[in-house]
Amino acid sequence: MDALNIDTREIELREQDRWLPIANVARLMKNTLPTTAKVSKDAKECMQECVSEFISFITSEASDKCSAEKRKTINGEDILFAMNNLGFENYAEVLKIYLANKVSSYPQSILIRHVRITKIYL
Repeated sequence: MDALNIDTREIELREQDRWLPIANVARLMKNTLPTTAKVSKDAKECMQECVSEFISFITSEASDKCSAEKRKTINGEDILFAMNNLGFENYAEVLKIYLANKVSSYPQSILIRHVRITKIYL
């Protein structure tokens, strides 16, 4: 409970507050389609809802893992675990490659600093 005696877990989120912004979803859709393709408003809204639900589904599983391990921060490994655990192994493999490439593209000074910070908190 907070200062106003409201149990914040009971606050119902509006659907639009749970979904990714439709402009972002539309941009992603546009970037993957041929330049001549058109996307209807209904298609954008449907994709917005589906993508948002997918992210919530994966995040919830990753959050459960973190809670079981008494951690508060979800990391990339937790997302990979959740995807594998929920049957999205193909997506998890692609994400694993992406994360490895992302880390290898960081300048060495940032990686060294990250390792030092991680060791301090461990």
